[in-house]
Amino acid sequence: MGILDNVRIVLVETSHPGNIGASARAMKNMGLGRLYLVRPRLFPHAEASARASGADDVLANARLCDTLSEALGGCTLALASSARGRTLSWPQLSPNECAKKVMVEGPGRDVALVFGRERCGLSNSELDLCHALVHIPANPSYASLNLSAAVQILCYELYVASANNLTASSADGDPMAEIQRVEQFYIHLEQTLTALEFLDPSNPKYLMRRLRRLFNRVRLTGKEVNILRGILTATQRGISR
Repeated sequence: MGILDNVRIVLVETSHPGNIGASARAMKNMGLGRLYLVRPRLFPHAEASARASGADDVLANARLCDTLSEALGGCTLALASSARGRTLSWPQLSPNECAKKVMVEGPGRDVALVFGRERCGLSNSELDLCHALVHIPANPSYASLNLSAAVQILCYELYVASANNLTASSADGDPMAEIQRVEQFYIHLEQTLTALEFLDPSNPKYLMRRLRRLFNRVRLTGKEVNILRGILTATQRGISR
């Protein structure tokens, strides 16, 4: 099983079925086959099949999900492609850096490339589930890429990186924590900070989002999540006493 078999392409609330089909074609061109669709407007659809141009197996095996969180189930890394401007910036990667980062996760670990809506991209709450933004350089005066074109570019970079065998493993063999486990840690952290009166839930500002960025830079392993949650549990016990 190759590294590309561990990569899933996630399309969030795609409006045009033709973009789903063209994305499936781009995936199959580059050796990827795992397509996840979060609340697509129209699917299945004849236009998707027509634009897939032979990648019908990718469409047939596509998984429909109600939420992005569901689509990321089991993943240890999620990288988002979105052109929207943000009040609070996210860590950014180039397409080449994105591919290298995916390869570094190593075999046996699911990773996701997430693409937002054609008109408005991804919401901030959806980006909270991702570790970094992938920025595709383009003409500044006309930088809006078609969804399937963005999928094609990132899939191409993955294919090249995979062909060059750019893989690595963690130093101590401790696998990265799955996104759901890290999300549970964030919930636990927010509860503890509220109990400590460090976080005002009525006026949270950007505290939790900044903490997410901090831990996303570190990339928590499963053991590290267990340690941190143990510290939070001990803190909550101390507060209750």
